[in-house]
Amino acid sequence: MASCAAKGGCPTDYIAIAVSILSFTVLLLWSIIPFIVHKVPRTKGSGFWIPVIQVVASFILLLSLVISNNYLKLGDRHWWRSCYLWGVWGEGPLGFGLLFSCRITQASQLYFIFVKRRLPLIRSYIFLPLILLPWIAGAAVIHWMKPLSSRCHMRAQWTIPVISLHSLYIAILVGVTTAVHHIEFRFDELKDLWRGILVSAVSIAVWVTAYTLNEIYDDISWLQVASRFMLLVVASILVVAFFSISSSQPLLSQISLRRRETLEFRTMSQALGIPDSGVLAQSEPILRIDPNEPLDKLLLNKKFRQSFMAFADSCLAGESVHFFDEVYELSKIPEDDCVRRIYMARHIIQKYIVAGAAMEVNISHRSKQEILSTSNLAHPNLFQNALNEIIQLMRTNLARDYWSSMFFLKFQEDSNVRSNEYELEHMTGWNFSPRLSSVHGADDPFQQDHLLKSSGCSSDTTVL
Repeated sequence: MASCAAKGGCPTDYIAIAVSILSFTVLLLWSIIPFIVHKVPRTKGSGFWIPVIQVVASFILLLSLVISNNYLKLGDRHWWRSCYLWGVWGEGPLGFGLLFSCRITQASQLYFIFVKRRLPLIRSYIFLPLILLPWIAGAAVIHWMKPLSSRCHMRAQWTIPVISLHSLYIAILVGVTTAVHHIEFRFDELKDLWRGILVSAVSIAVWVTAYTLNEIYDDISWLQVASRFMLLVVASILVVAFFSISSSQPLLSQISLRRRETLEFRTMSQALGIPDSGVLAQSEPILRIDPNEPLDKLLLNKKFRQSFMAFADSCLAGESVHFFDEVYELSKIPEDDCVRRIYMARHIIQKYIVAGAAMEVNISHRSKQEILSTSNLAHPNLFQNALNEIIQLMRTNLARDYWSSMFFLKFQEDSNVRSNEYELEHMTGWNFSPRLSSVHGADDPFQQDHLLKSSGCSSDTTVL
């Protein structure tokens, strides 16, 4: 026990490493399952790369703990096992610091979007390095002063500043979370923030305790082994509990986290509970198509919109119709329901408006900047100018070809069939059904005989 306590390689060390490998595997699967199993298209921007940075930072943190704290019996230290490389830079800016900076960035995005009702003023790829700067500066000072012992432990006078830096970032995260706690989020954003705060606070407490025990009672072998075991196990729990995609991709978080639920949300409108979204209503009106009618009026009918969308998709120009469809779904949300309107507006912006979006629409620079710089994401006319441009684009590039396409002919055929069925079902005084006799009740001898037997009447006949 005494030998492995100093040089590493105790059974508990290998158990802790196995736990860390398992936790990172879970984290990795958690982050890639939506893209592999559900074939979710990869988004561009912070919604994709912030979770990726979280996964990378988690790996660096766990690996740094293993190497700097002698979990493996590797013999003499070489330059690649330097305490300052792994114990300072790996566990600090590139590990714990990067994880915290990602969560603060996500929390600040929620604050601007749902409290200020506008997109963040500073881009995420600028904001994240700014948040990380104190960690980088602290690591540089420690590397320059070289206060670490041969076991990669800091001296007592350096412990308080390091703990204060960790506590400062927890306090910042608590402050931002408190600022958004009154928002009635539709997904798991707030729960994920509080969970990250709780787990990180516990992790710091365990780290301080383990450091204190190792420094004060360095002659007690079992205490060193036990504290080292707890340190890596708690860090393994931290990287899984700290990971979150609900803040940047709420719809994707529902797909990846609720695998056991029978209901899977395919669109944001369905996830937000917008009425008649994703399915055709049974009472959808029968529309007689007149090509001379305005296209925007015809697109209000869901059956026609789906037919027109299928045609546009076949021409590889479906993003305009999809944009119209989602803006129409947004219009169904009441104006006083700001949270759901903001969810839907942010989804539309990320999917159709931002540069490099998955289905970026062709609108003018003026309309795009008008949307991206808005001071109210819940404004009812946020996308109106862009929508006018899109309708004009569809009228010019798609409508004329649609009227002569097989998609329109099939739509007309389906509309005629539905119209005939509707008329037959509403013929008064007749009992029509494809599986029953269409003979009028008074002239049907089988029905008459049945009624006489069941009612006990001998002369009167009931007409259905």
